[in-house]
Amino acid sequence: MKILISHLTGNANVKAAASGLLRADMLGGFYVSMATFPDSLSGRLAELKPLAELRRRSFHPAFKPFVRTWPWFELGRILALKSGLYQRTQNPFDIDRVVQNFDRHVAARLSAEASKGINAVYGYEDTIGFSFREAKRLGMTCLYDLPIGYWRAAHQVFEAEKERWPAWAPTLTGLADPAEKLARKDEELRMADQIFVASSFTARTLEAFPGTLAPVEVIPYGFPPVNTAKPEGHRPGTGRPLQLLFVGSLSQRKGIANLFEAVEKIGPRHVELTLVGQKTTSDCPALEAALERHRWFPSMPHADILTLMRQSDVLVFPSLFEGFGLVITEAMSQGTPVITTDRTIGPDVIRHGENGWLIQAGATEALIEAIEELLIKPESMAEAGREAILTAAARPWERYGQELAAAIQTMWAAETKRC
Repeated sequence: MKILISHLTGNANVKAAASGLLRADMLGGFYVSMATFPDSLSGRLAELKPLAELRRRSFHPAFKPFVRTWPWFELGRILALKSGLYQRTQNPFDIDRVVQNFDRHVAARLSAEASKGINAVYGYEDTIGFSFREAKRLGMTCLYDLPIGYWRAAHQVFEAEKERWPAWAPTLTGLADPAEKLARKDEELRMADQIFVASSFTARTLEAFPGTLAPVEVIPYGFPPVNTAKPEGHRPGTGRPLQLLFVGSLSQRKGIANLFEAVEKIGPRHVELTLVGQKTTSDCPALEAALERHRWFPSMPHADILTLMRQSDVLVFPSLFEGFGLVITEAMSQGTPVITTDRTIGPDVIRHGENGWLIQAGATEALIEAIEELLIKPESMAEAGREAILTAAARPWERYGQELAAAIQTMWAAETKRC
């Protein structure tokens, strides 16, 4: 079986998936908008400060024979973002337009790729509809990756949050997706021959789909390389407040209203909160007021975020709707334990009270109790941090790629046997 994998940017989980396919001799093509390689001119250009964005598009040389690029609209989007023109109405480089243009390009190439022996397409939510339609016409298998929970289940959660936290409703931007976009998501799911998700929670959200779906396989992502050089954590009797860290978009989808309320009730004498993340809207007075009371960084280089994780006592990630939550695995890999909810990857990788803590999503009192328990038993953080590192070391990104390739091989063997 030879698989073409398609993704606009080729982020960490996409590269890990492609690596697994490559090692299993299943990778037939790897379509991304832009790519640089260390031994190429583009790789050298990426070292120039004005072209730093290219560093994020760096790929291992082993991918070079498989990578195909279509950079033009993505370059336009990047330039529009840097110039401040991105927010204009009718922006031709809106992310949805860029993604759809890229998908059309991949779809147009499928016939030629099929003639070279590629017989399956692996794509991601809201980015692969045109390619799947063409793949169906050509008799190719459609493999679908759903990185976040299903949209109908999300809307149920968000509507409830609007009632519960009306002041934070402007941050729930997922409710503003146009009907055309939502219909596109459903069509992709209907065309899929196999669906892959990264958490048990994401799999459960698909129960809200109004119809029959292909089989769903849960394969959690991997952890980054571990770092055991964590500074001395919170110690009783020092008088230093507990250092809490949140990393993620500043939306009630991430449970930030619950987090702010919990921190306010516990009090600044006991806890200090640092946040790293972009606002989802500039029209939420409740968010603006909360940020004034805490340390906030709109953005930060990834290496600096990892350093900040090591310097913090605990990562608090009270998300209400999350397909995975990469910041959870990143913090654990740095020896920083995590408090998170039952609507993230948490239940799949965290053993409550051993390598982290799990709480019910949306339960502010449960969050307060979890934080106060750490204030009472601060030694539990160091113990959980050590266990978190062991958990991370046991599941590197390579393991995710291996399990994904093995699952596809099993599916293909069963399909072949039926035929």
